[in-house]
Amino acid sequence: MKKAKTTNPELIELIRFLKKQSRENKANIWRDIAERLAKPKRKRIAVNISHLNRCTQKNEMIVVPGKILGAGEIGHPVTVAAFAFSENAKEKIKAKRGKCLSFFDLIKKNPKGSNVKIIG
Repeated sequence: MKKAKTTNPELIELIRFLKKQSRENKANIWRDIAERLAKPKRKRIAVNISHLNRCTQKNEMIVVPGKILGAGEIGHPVTVAAFAFSENAKEKIKAKRGKCLSFFDLIKKNPKGSNVKIIG
């Protein structure tokens, strides 16, 4: 039986980019995230805002190798990088003065991946 592969060109580019940054910066966190994103879509992570609120502190930097959904409320500002955000989730994060970043932006800010927390 043929193994199913990801066909989303944006996701393929992101996985390659993360692996390259992992090698160049000697930061294993990016390889870990790339491996999690390479999983089938049904096994990819979906995290609600309420889960972020419970698992984070004020001004933490969070990575979600999947999608952020808008269910729940968040009570403090956080910086979140994810593959995808629902519109409702973006609004709620920005309303608390948090930031929604792409992985490319996060790696520009923090190439070593220090003080980054993976949720999911």
